[in-house]
Amino acid sequence: MPKKPYGTGNASFQAAGGEKGLRRLVELFFDRMSADNRFSTIYAMHPKTNDVSRDKLFRFLCGWLGGPKLYQEKYGAIGIPRVHAHLKIGTSERDQWLTCMSETVDEQPFAADFKVYLMEQLYVPAEAVRRRCTSAHQNLDAT
Repeated sequence: MPKKPYGTGNASFQAAGGEKGLRRLVELFFDRMSADNRFSTIYAMHPKTNDVSRDKLFRFLCGWLGGPKLYQEKYGAIGIPRVHAHLKIGTSERDQWLTCMSETVDEQPFAADFKVYLMEQLYVPAEAVRRRCTSAHQNLDAT
């Protein structure tokens, strides 16, 4: 039986190692963000106790990649750009987040083509957040 292409059904969720693989990815991502000064700006945007942030990202990624809708089960519907609109996220912050995630993804036992696919897909919400935050803060600055 041929494997489903990424983005179809739960193929991406499975390629990421399911819940176990995504939990590992999120834990290592936050650990990297907290330990590497290159990511201090975005790390400072998270609560000091970031257990909830870790849980939310894990649950979001599960559903977003075609697995169980764990985020919705616990937190309800999510609009990624909307929930970040209160933050000052510009190009630099977006790129910090993407770099931190890319370096973490590179260390995972994912297939090489899935790593590329995943980072291409993650750029979409990261850019949407940047646009929303830039717009929200320009509107605040204008008042």
